[in-house]
Amino acid sequence: MAAQDKCCTIAPYFKVQSGKLEAFKALCERFVEKTDEEPKCLYYGFSFDGDHVHCREGYEDADSLLSHLQNVGSLLEEALKVSELTRLEVHGPAEELAKFREPLTALKPQFFMLEYGFRR
Repeated sequence: MAAQDKCCTIAPYFKVQSGKLEAFKALCERFVEKTDEEPKCLYYGFSFDGDHVHCREGYEDADSLLSHLQNVGSLLEEALKVSELTRLEVHGPAEELAKFREPLTALKPQFFMLEYGFRR
């Protein structure tokens, strides 16, 4: 059964510079506050393993994810001053992923196409 879900997720992984973890965590609080205002964000949060950080986030569709990236663009720039983006995954159906290819090119994401499944 092919998936009908338009949900898009983006999974950035960061390696925080030595001695900068508290500064990065302060930025995480600001990311969460800013993202909480986005009506089409389905979930959003940061997970930590020492100085390795993952942001788990999901959006109703590609347009809402692209809107999020505009909303937090300046915060991302700040975060990249104290960390390195080590991996970036983008997940979603083919027609939604097509909307990301050009805007995300500079970040070199890996795209995963949703083919089967459901969302409640």
